[in-house]
Amino acid sequence: MKKLTLILTAIVIMNLLTACKSNKAARNDETVKVLPVGPAFCADSAFAFCKTQCDFGPRTMNSEAHDKCGKWIAQKFEEFGCSVTTQDVTLTGYDGTPLRCSNIIAQYKPERPARILICAHWDSRPWADNDPDEANWRKPVIAANDGASGIAVMLEVARQLQQSDSTAVGVDFICFDAEDWGVPQWSDAPDRGDSWALGAQYWANNRQPADYSARFGILLDMVGGQGARFYREQVSMHFAPSIVDKVWAAAETVGFGSYFPREDGAQITDDHLPVNEIAKIPTIDIISYYPDCAQSTFGPTWHTVKDDMEHIDAQTLLAVGQTIIQVLYSEQ
Repeated sequence: MKKLTLILTAIVIMNLLTACKSNKAARNDETVKVLPVGPAFCADSAFAFCKTQCDFGPRTMNSEAHDKCGKWIAQKFEEFGCSVTTQDVTLTGYDGTPLRCSNIIAQYKPERPARILICAHWDSRPWADNDPDEANWRKPVIAANDGASGIAVMLEVARQLQQSDSTAVGVDFICFDAEDWGVPQWSDAPDRGDSWALGAQYWANNRQPADYSARFGILLDMVGGQGARFYREQVSMHFAPSIVDKVWAAAETVGFGSYFPREDGAQITDDHLPVNEIAKIPTIDIISYYPDCAQSTFGPTWHTVKDDMEHIDAQTLLAVGQTIIQVLYSEQ
């Protein structure tokens, strides 16, 4: 992940400031009234799901590890009571490489008309192009945080839904592929942003079923890193500020408000962008933001060979997972 855009238009900024001021009192009232609901998210289980993905090796496009891990992910969702389909297509990378892409779509209670979309990407970055050691720039990333963590949280949420379902909504888990084949920093190719999130772009233009919609969506990206905090991402604030409020309030309700500061982060080109712009589903991005990290505001392991299980924090997985549980079980 991803392309970081630091500049917002003045109009968007003014809208965001106005929305924040007008909603402040309502948010505070809501936080006081709402109680925790739903089962306890198991961080150890999510951690194990993350590790299993990494044990396949880097899940880079067109690799054996990628194909084997994809089958495992689909199988786990089926074990947890989901109806699973794959959206298989060959896409073209920024450099002309044909990419065998498979978006994995797992529907929990597909008969329920009210739907919530939870998504993450499952492929690995082919190049550790942000590594401090230039010798690593063309090595693949194991992608424990930047990919596997989001899938791990979704799998554990699906497991909890199967064991203790008192929700009123159906849930669609979408594992987007070909997210991280974006232009590497060492390349001379221009990076216009559209080389990222290829699987999400394809899904948004070719939804299954064609009339699919959801109340809202939540994208999970880099949700297991040590020291992670989840600031309010600005594409999310532009397209779905009320969903940001809902999720951040849920985090406070379940005791993880410190992980979700009510402060603005950056504007990110991520899988939620085509879901918002093309599919027209208001979708937010829960993505880690490290404003004081010299290596990257995405964190010290982003697109480096250090994005491994040694740098995954089960408590971070718990903070995000329990927040998602609160959101889903609060829907009427």
